[in-house]
Amino acid sequence: MTEEYAAQVHGRTVPKDRVEVLLEAVPARDRETRPEALARAERQRRRWATQIVVVDELARQACAKRGLRGAGNCATSHNGAAPEKRPTTALPEERDVADLGSIVAVALAHSQAARTLLEQLEREQQIPEEAAYDYYDRNRDRYLTPTALRHGADPFHETSDLLPYAQVRDGILHELRCAAGRRAFFDWLDRARADVVYAPGYEHPGDPSHPDHEHRH
Repeated sequence: MTEEYAAQVHGRTVPKDRVEVLLEAVPARDRETRPEALARAERQRRRWATQIVVVDELARQACAKRGLRGAGNCATSHNGAAPEKRPTTALPEERDVADLGSIVAVALAHSQAARTLLEQLEREQQIPEEAAYDYYDRNRDRYLTPTALRHGADPFHETSDLLPYAQVRDGILHELRCAAGRRAFFDWLDRARADVVYAPGYEHPGDPSHPDHEHRH
């Protein structure tokens, strides 16, 4: 009997319909023309989309345990139907996701729950004052005054050319808190998806147990 779900996430099944809705929302980036190559590309795209939906499901469960609100579903309602509004296709401009890898980046773009959890993890990070000042001291080239930038000043010799630490402190703390929050998010995700069970054809695209696996970010 063919399984009707794509994955089992901590005792809850993820219907295949949720994967199909996401596939419709995210256009294929492969432009294969040969039938066998196109079929392979679509198999891998389905596995990739399954990872996005699994991240969403894991994030929704984590948000529920934490009592966090605003954690809606990823591209589908809970029963697999399409939502009233289409999912977003990009994160807000202020969030740089280039270093996150395609699975996490797209999950954050399409899953309100994943964004809610990441934001909460960022808020929980405590950055010592010493760490913020050390970052300022080691990255002086980022804090040159506009005049110094125009004149090509050496930030590691002329301290008078630097913006005062007090002026940039809040921005540094925010940046370090976001970086620490991302690390916490990845740590959480690695632990959370360790026990996920995938139906045949829905495994991770890099899983070596299926013959046409690949690991693409």
